[in-house]
This record gives sequence, structure tokens and C-alpha cells, in this order.
Amino acid sequence: MDRLTAMQVFVSVVDSGSQSAAALQLELSRPVISRYLAELEEWVGARLLHRTTRRLSLTPAGNEILERCRQMLSSASDLQNAVSQPQQAPRGLLRITTTTSFGPQLARAVTAYCKRHPGVAVDLMMLDRTVNLVEERIDLAIRMTTRLDPSLIARKLSICRSTICASPDYLREHGTPKKVADLALHNCLTHSYVGKSLWEFDHKGKQSSVAVSGNISANEAMVLLSAALAGAGIAHLPAYAAAPYVASGKLVALLPQHEPTELDIYGVYASRKHMPATLRTMLDFLAERFTGEPEWGEG
Repeated sequence: MDRLTAMQVFVSVVDSGSQSAAALQLELSRPVISRYLAELEEWVGARLLHRTTRRLSLTPAGNEILERCRQMLSSASDLQNAVSQPQQAPRGLLRITTTTSFGPQLARAVTAYCKRHPGVAVDLMMLDRTVNLVEERIDLAIRMTTRLDPSLIARKLSICRSTICASPDYLREHGTPKKVADLALHNCLTHSYVGKSLWEFDHKGKQSSVAVSGNISANEAMVLLSAALAGAGIAHLPAYAAAPYVASGKLVALLPQHEPTELDIYGVYASRKHMPATLRTMLDFLAERFTGEPEWGEG
């Protein structure tokens, strides 16, 4: 536990009158505030706050340590100002998660980052689920979505285009869709989290959608890619995953005049306050590398 930060959270909650107000003031999420308070109480061995739905109040133990926390925070600030090194190079371990399908693209970017900052080590975890950054000690999660939870702290890094495609064998047997509505008549391979039952498109600035269904669904794009290559049906895949197979003829890109709705790529992290140089420079690097039309953006 970062005890100084826990003390700062405690003082801010007391001064602002609520955990929600402290979260806004410190630019932390509400779950992070709660975790710091719980860990501080565990460390001192006493309950510090009475929590009700209407208000917070100090316990005797909380009242006892409040001023001591203020004094320690003041002393820490003086010490930091005396010895701070704003130009200190990034160093240490950074734990990052992303999907299995995006792993190769992220790995190439991380390799370039580590060459620039040799003092940094990166632990990449391919997790095809939503992670709890605080509980799982994750520094940065790369997420792709059209609707980011507004409670998350995130930075947009780039976009991800998609490709609607199928194998030549499937199309020979079942026919080729000529318009978006035709997809409703086909076996569509769907992603558990993105476009599970509705695929959305843009055609010359006009939006359209079609309800889809099929006999295979998965929570990871690479599984759907394998199924599409085997002739199982029509898949909605990230362009970076489908492009090599479209180029080789193993998959056929469909409905080229109708572009599937783009996904935004975000870097999600726990706090903007006192962001470590390692995390800040990684976000800056990824945003710069993935800006505009990334190398994997075309299908």
C-alpha cells in the first residue's frame, strides 16, 4: 500500500465530506478511494470513519490520527520538493493488459518503447475480459469499444476498423451477400462483447444496422477468425486480424461500400493524480505511434 497516498485520501475525504467529492478532487475513481481507506484502516488497526448513506463522521481513532496524517503529508511534500528530479528517466515495471488479438500489435509498440526507455520492464497480459485495475494491480488496460464507461479514467489512443469477411468455400455454398440486409440470412460469427446481435455500418455518412445470428460466438476475435477460415460463416473481425488472410485470398472481404462502425482504442488507468513517468510516457508513446491511420488500420 502507498501509505502517503492513503493518508492523502483519508484527509481529502474528511475535508470534502464524502468519498465521491474526494474522488473528484484527487482525480481517482470511487473504488480506488474505498480501497485506500480500507487499507489505511487495516494498517492502523482501527476504523477511522463512520459511513452512512447520508454522511461521514470521524471515529475516535480517526480523529486521533487526522492531524498526524496532515503533518506527515506536509513533511513528505517538503521532502519531495527538496529532492525531486522532474527529468528522471522512466524506470520500473509496467503491467499492461489487452486482448489476445491485439497482442501482436501492442507487442511491437512496446518493443519500440523499451528500446527508447531501457530502464522499463513490461509485463503484457492477454486477458479477454474486463479487468479490475486496482484489485489486479494493472497499470494500463488497452480497451476497444464504441461506448466507454464514463466513470473510467482513459485516454483515446487510436481507432480500430473492422472487416466483414468469409471464406471462399462458405460463399460458394451459401452465396455472397449483396447488401447489409442480406447478412440476416447468413450464419454470422459474433463476438460476445461487440456486435453480439447487431452489426452497424456507415455508408456515405448514413448509418444502417442489421440483426445477425449464428451458431458460433466467442469472446475473442482470433477464435472467430479460425472459424471463418474453416468455412463456418461470415465474421466481423478487426482489420488488423483479417487483412493478411484477405490479401492471401483465404478470406473474402464483403460489402466494401459499407464500413462497419469503428471502435475507439483507449488506454484505461486508475488515476490521473501523480501519474508515474513510466505510465505517462507509455501513454504518450502509444498515442503518437497509433495516431491517425495506424499501420494496421486498413482491412
